[in-house]
Amino acid sequence: MTKDKIKIMFLGDIVGKSGRFAVKNYVANLQNKPDFIIANAENASHGFGLTHKNYNELLSYGIDCFTSGNHIWDKREIFNYIAEADRLVRPINYPKGTHGCGYRVFEVENCKIGVINVLGRTFMGLIESPWEMLNNAIEEIKKETPIIVIDIHAEATAEKICMAKYYAKQGVSAVFGTHTHVQTADERLYEEGCAYISDAGFCGDINGVIGMEYEASVNRLLTSIPERLDVADSGEYQVNGVIITVDVLTGKAESIERINEKIISEEKMIMKG
Repeated sequence: MTKDKIKIMFLGDIVGKSGRFAVKNYVANLQNKPDFIIANAENASHGFGLTHKNYNELLSYGIDCFTSGNHIWDKREIFNYIAEADRLVRPINYPKGTHGCGYRVFEVENCKIGVINVLGRTFMGLIESPWEMLNNAIEEIKKETPIIVIDIHAEATAEKICMAKYYAKQGVSAVFGTHTHVQTADERLYEEGCAYISDAGFCGDINGVIGMEYEASVNRLLTSIPERLDVADSGEYQVNGVIITVDVLTGKAESIERINEKIISEEKMIMKG
């Protein structure tokens, strides 16, 4: 039977081992699994970058596609496997010749889904302007499918909203913000049929500082002296993201719902007790 609607889940930045544990637990216990799961994985390996081992690990949990951001290059081994990592999308607005792909099209059930990753420019490092690159990518993807999801990895909320409103008019299905690791409460549907949230949040330890240990984080603020940041692991985790319903024929999003689930590791809590 051919589906006329599909459900797409997008999970916010996965932070380290804690985030991977939370995602594994959450996806395994879903009562009604979505048709396609996207997760931002640029912080999945000890909070910085993505190793080949962790890429394969997350694939085994049922993640269908990984977006990323400015930290995707933090583990040098990325250059050894990104060419073969056909489920990984890096930001599209790196210079021509950069390793990896800025967008991909995936086959799902009776349809295809285009996924684009882009870096914002406000308060971020030097990077190419994304607008023309995104226009070209959308034009190419629309030759195959009307369903297009964009992950904008950026600091500034205003930049994310501008991009969402602009590309809603071009018929994309969704624009999801990532990078700040703090879930916003502004999920909405634009009248053109584009789902939006300024930041999907993050998956990881709920008691840390955006997924990292509190002590090192606060010391950096108190002393201004660089200090190594380690992934927090208190045994209490969160999974943030959104789930949308999309019309297969038109590519228009029809609903968006935030995900904010708490997960407790029994083993960790016993050890703490």
